[in-house]
Amino acid sequence: MYTLTVRDHFMIAHSFRGEAFGPAQRLHGATYVVDAAFRRPELDDDGLVVDIALAGQQLAAVLEALNYRNLDDLPEFEGQNTTTEFLAREIHSRLVQAIHAGDLGPGAPGCSSLEVTLRESHIAWASFEGPV
Repeated sequence: MYTLTVRDHFMIAHSFRGEAFGPAQRLHGATYVVDAAFRRPELDDDGLVVDIALAGQQLAAVLEALNYRNLDDLPEFEGQNTTTEFLAREIHSRLVQAIHAGDLGPGAPGCSSLEVTLRESHIAWASFEGPV
């Protein structure tokens, strides 16, 4: 299996509902380092997993919609705890949409899976991996 990974970061504010979250029920901020790992069993005709420049551009575009936002104010997340795990799946979904729209080049739909990892710190992170 071949893998190509691109990295970026974004900053958000949010709060959580539920006693399990303790003080994180109050508004707080997070800065995430995001890795998007595109995987496929065979390289495309150009010898690529995906175009690395387009992958980086699309990851940046997806994160721009979230960067410097209070996620509690975004209608698409109303009533949702925007945990690190939830955000990893959301970014995955948006990148898969970009692949199917052709925004990562003609070979990108040949990817079999995509893993998105959000690192909250050097000791804590969460991922979501799913099919393309």
